[in-house]
Formats: sequence, structure tokens, C-alpha cells
Amino acid sequence: MEVKVVSGDITKLPLSAIIVNLFEGVESPAGATGAVNKALGGVISQLIAEGEIKGKLNEITMIHSMGKIEAARVIVAGLGKEKDLNLSRIRGVTAEACRFLRKAGAERVGTIAHGAGLGGIDAEKSAQAVTEGGILGLYTFRKHQTKEPEQKEIKELLIVERDESKLSEMKRGCARGKIMAEATNLARDMANEPANYMTPSDMAEVARKVAQDYGLECQVIEQEEMEQLGMGALLGVARGSRERPKFILISYKGGDPSQSSLGLVGKGITFDSGGISIKPSEGLGDQKGDMAGGAAVIAAMRAIAELKPRINVTALIPATENLPSGTALKPGDILRAMNGKTIEIVTTDAEGRLVLADALSYARKLELSPLVDVATLTGACHIALGDFCSGAFGNNQEIIEKVIRAGEEAGERIWQMPMYEEYKEQNKSDVADIKNSGGKWGGAITGAQFLAAFIEETPWVHLDIAGTSRTEKDRAFLVKGATGVAVRTLVNLALALAQE
Repeated sequence: MEVKVVSGDITKLPLSAIIVNLFEGVESPAGATGAVNKALGGVISQLIAEGEIKGKLNEITMIHSMGKIEAARVIVAGLGKEKDLNLSRIRGVTAEACRFLRKAGAERVGTIAHGAGLGGIDAEKSAQAVTEGGILGLYTFRKHQTKEPEQKEIKELLIVERDESKLSEMKRGCARGKIMAEATNLARDMANEPANYMTPSDMAEVARKVAQDYGLECQVIEQEEMEQLGMGALLGVARGSRERPKFILISYKGGDPSQSSLGLVGKGITFDSGGISIKPSEGLGDQKGDMAGGAAVIAAMRAIAELKPRINVTALIPATENLPSGTALKPGDILRAMNGKTIEIVTTDAEGRLVLADALSYARKLELSPLVDVATLTGACHIALGDFCSGAFGNNQEIIEKVIRAGEEAGERIWQMPMYEEYKEQNKSDVADIKNSGGKWGGAITGAQFLAAFIEETPWVHLDIAGTSRTEKDRAFLVKGATGVAVRTLVNLALALAQE
């Protein structure tokens, strides 16, 4: 779908449909909605008076124009209470309205920049949010379906603005929104792929293509070099699979060469059976998405390369499968990580922290700082925070707060979790330096404390996206399946650090 900002009167453009909006409790529509209401002979006001249109958040009402304006249909989208309006709601309303119009067969749609008038939202940010909402909300993954889709796709979304003085800033917002949303959809594509189409080698190929297409540097460390580097934790997980592990490095150099690089680390377990500590069969197919953190990091690097902030960024993705076999890692085994620490294996289903241990150790060797890792690490975080919020853990309050703010701007909720010293006790081993599971209680925190053992003093944030990496139904700008969570958060963080 093409999205662009145009100048003009939305009632006079030859479109399949137009989207206007209404706040909850408004009895007399104003602005662009008021202009459309007037052109339609007051039908919107009439429907408000009759109680059919209430303006509640994501409420969708379709009106046939009957030739009174150029567009055949008008969508009145509810924005909810005016005081609660934010960019995330604008994304969501746009997504819901676009999905509704796709079902109705619309191909060319016009919309206003929601909230940019009476809502008090900056016009550039509104245009970005509308663009993101449209592209994210209309995402589909049909690669492996041979049947033609029953509904046509929307080909064009026009953001229509009468005030020409706002056009240049709105076009900037639209361009940025397109970059952000398309990168997020790349991460969704990767995590939605079945594991036989997204092996560690396939992940490496995606990274190479992104690097080639967007002017990045890419290096893939193979198994033999991992052995020389002493990456015993990553190699231990990889032992159970016939697929060769890959350690992927992507670099963007936009800042002063003397400056340290922001490090982004993404867990890349392309299928997680649990290994010898095998998972229950229910929902096991969803474990193809255990590389969502790695996908998010690769996709974020693409957007960073397009936006060209003045900062250096390096991404690290340890990629492998976690499978049971005659050569697989066993409970009771001891591994030695790249930094020399020995790890007692309590459960082979706590494999993500093992591959991240070597990745974080390598990141420290490269002197990357600060570090942010993204991982579908623990079911415990999913239990604690549900599907709506990722967990943040770290050793540096300043960078934690920057990550949370970057998430708020992206409409991705992040909640800081505690990292009290007492939780380290649960990871103590009788036979090694540390064990890879602290047990049932506080599992998200003990998982983060395990990672902290490989960070030392480097400023670091761990994002646990176990609950937010996929959704079971369409919800606002999220579409059933992989969500692409953390892509836009990481990009926003890079842009904010570059501005500093």
C-alpha cells in the first residue's frame, strides 16, 4: 500500500472511502468532520443525536454518501475521550478503520491527520502515527497460501490536509512512519515463518540482504570460529540440532568513529522444543517465534540505516535451534561461556539465556555501550505482565528510562521489573559458577539476573518480550500472529541517543 500526504478538500477527492473522526461526547462535529457532515446534509449530526454514533474508542460507523461528495463511503471513527488521545490511539483507530474498509472492498482511501486539529497532536507526529497505523493494521502473511485472498487490498491511503503550511512536516512524518512500519512488518514476516523456512542460515541470509540493500556491514560467525572464541554456551544449545548455528553481526556507522556503539542483542532461537527438557505439545508450533528478538534487532537496523541518525549501532544475533537428539545438551551438564564462567544446566528449556550469555560477552569484548537485549526469554514474564506489556530489567536507571520512553513513543508498553540482589541467590550452583534456572518463583527476574552475570558494569537493559511478541487476535494496530514488538522502540532509542 502506498501512503502519501496530499493537499486538498477531502470531500472533493475521487476516493473509494474517506475516514474522519469524532471524540466521545461531542454533539456537533467540527473541523474536517464538520465539513463532511455539512456536505452530507447533516447526517453525522443526526446519527449522533440518535445515539448511533457515540465517538467511543475504535467505534466504526459507515455512511454511504449517495453522491453528495466524491467518495462513495464515509467512515466515522471514534477517538474516545479527548483527554485520553495519544499517538497510540491514532495508530489503532487508523488500523481498525482501514481493516474495516478492506473488508468493504475499498481500494483508494483518504483520511485526515487524526488529532492534528482539536486534539492538539503535532501534525508531523499525527501523520507518522496514521501511516504506521495503516501499514501495520493491514499487514497480512500469506506467503504459503496458494488460494487468492477473498478481499482486495487497499492500494493507496492519502492523508489529506487543507492547510498547505503543514504539508512539509506531515510528509516528513509520513516518510518516517513508513520506514518504521515496514521494518516492523519485516520482523513480523520473519517470526511468522515456519521453522523450516526460518532456520539459523535463513536468518543470516535475511541479515545479509538487509545489509546489502541498506548499506550496512554484515558478518556471520560460523561454528568453527565460535569454537575458537570459546562460545561454549551457544554451542551447547546448538548440539541437539543438525542446523548449523550462526552468530550474526550487523553494523551501522553513522556517528564519530571514536564514539562507542549502541549494542542491540536479539535472541535467535529459530525453533525451541525445550530440548531434552521438552515442552508440552500444546502450542508448540508457536515456538517458531522464539527468534522474535533477533528479528526485531535485524529489522531495527534496517530502519536505522534508512533514517541515518548520527550514532554508531551494532547488532548481535546468536541463532540456533533447541532440539532433543542423541547429541543434545542434558540436564546436569556444565558449559563454559565465552567469558570463562561455567554454567550448570538445570533445564535445557532455559536455552535463550545461554545463547545470550555468549552474545553479551562478545558485545562486551567489542566494548559496545549501552547494551539492550531483546528476547522471548521467560514464560514467567508472560504470566506476570500478560500480552500487553514487555518487561524491562537492567543495571542503569538512566538507560532503562530512555528505553521505556522510546517504547511509549512507539505505543509499546514497557514495565520496569525489580533486580534485587536477593534474586541472585536462586541462580547459585553447587557445581559451577552459576546455574541456568533459578526455579519457579520470580523466573523472569532470575532469568534477567543470569544475563546480568555476563554484563558486569556495562550499562544494560534486558527486554523480555515473551508475552508481547505475538497476539492471538487482531487488536488496534496489531494483527494476529507475530507483532514485531520492540522494532520501533529500538529505533526510537537510537534516534534519541543520536540527538544527545
